[in-house]
Amino acid sequence: MLATAAVNYTAALFIGKYQGKVGDTAATITAVVYDLLMLGVFKYSGFILENINALFSSSLPVPDIRLPIGISFYTFQTISYIIDCHWEKVKPQRSFKDFLLFLTLFPQLIAGPIVRYSSIEKEINERTISMSDVSYGLNRVALGLAKKVLLADQLSLIAESFLGNIGGSTMLGAWYGAIAYAMQIYFDFSGYSDIAIGLGRVFGFHFDENFDHPFMCRDITEFWQRWHISLGTFFRDYLLFVPIFGKRRKYGGLFLVWLCTGIWHGANWNYIIWGLYYGLFIFIELLIGKKKMKVIPVFIRHIYSKFIIIIGFAIFYFEDLGKLGTFFKTAFGFGKNGFIAVQDKISFVNNIFLIAAAVICCFPLIRSIKDITDRRFAAKATMSSAAAVVSALLLVITSIILVDATTSPFLYYQF
Repeated sequence: MLATAAVNYTAALFIGKYQGKVGDTAATITAVVYDLLMLGVFKYSGFILENINALFSSSLPVPDIRLPIGISFYTFQTISYIIDCHWEKVKPQRSFKDFLLFLTLFPQLIAGPIVRYSSIEKEINERTISMSDVSYGLNRVALGLAKKVLLADQLSLIAESFLGNIGGSTMLGAWYGAIAYAMQIYFDFSGYSDIAIGLGRVFGFHFDENFDHPFMCRDITEFWQRWHISLGTFFRDYLLFVPIFGKRRKYGGLFLVWLCTGIWHGANWNYIIWGLYYGLFIFIELLIGKKKMKVIPVFIRHIYSKFIIIIGFAIFYFEDLGKLGTFFKTAFGFGKNGFIAVQDKISFVNNIFLIAAAVICCFPLIRSIKDITDRRFAAKATMSSAAAVVSALLLVITSIILVDATTSPFLYYQF
């Protein structure tokens, strides 16, 4: 990380010095290539060599390289910084200390969101921290921690019990596990984003939102406008209209974006399939067009989008493609265990309150309540006090559970 910081800091100074000249372009290409090589060596070299060995029956040594935590996030931050300097959207940071602050800012370093230099450029040296910022930040941290501990970690037990033993699951069990996993991923990742945004606000940084209630979407395009927003906007702004395709060939850029989205998530074939899977449905929606999509009844669009999303999360879950095939057979009625079993009913009944709470929390309830209470001072003050009490309770409850827990799965350590 320090080497990456040094290379990109120096490259940006060259970009600023030779703006619009050959030195500018050379420094930009050098930094971006270096960043991608570092990501490729640490994250994908083993995957590439394994596939070469399998394809050509060779025996090349496969390195066992430890993956630096957060490398995908801080690599994309440096790439966006370098390109923005090249495009003259930001000025190169001349203080190495301040550049390190941007790159290694701990609240979002490990699990995002991907913070662009332009969004916190002014706040690096000129931050103002108010009590309302601290209050908001602590409430957001409590909310994120509750999402992670009370919802995501509990849903992971359901997902693992059904998807982890997919060969023994029924048709209903396969769908039940996939739905639980979809909500687990959402509450896990959005919970970490809440914590990052909250901690950033406590220290005077205003990070952009990373999730906007994605399961409220009516199509796949909207889902990805609401899910992992910082990653989606990164690929949109820096990759969608690459020169090899050009703006007139947007479909080539579209599939390149989704291929890279899959690769970014992990060094395994299921992630590549997952990325292209979403790219295919967004491509189909583009062909249909926004106007024609809106003609389709909202109820049908919700059913369609959730079906595609749940299947997508199942693809994301199974790194073993053989088990992924078993999931599809089971989920579509070709498994060996039938439609439903007693264990499915028992699990659902035992977790009915957890499932209900998870579904309810997928809706923008807090935002709706805030919109109503903000209209009157008394209601706003009451809401603020209630939020503080609820946040304190959530912190106490989650702390007790974490102390007692034997493990708490961290889904994004590999990034």
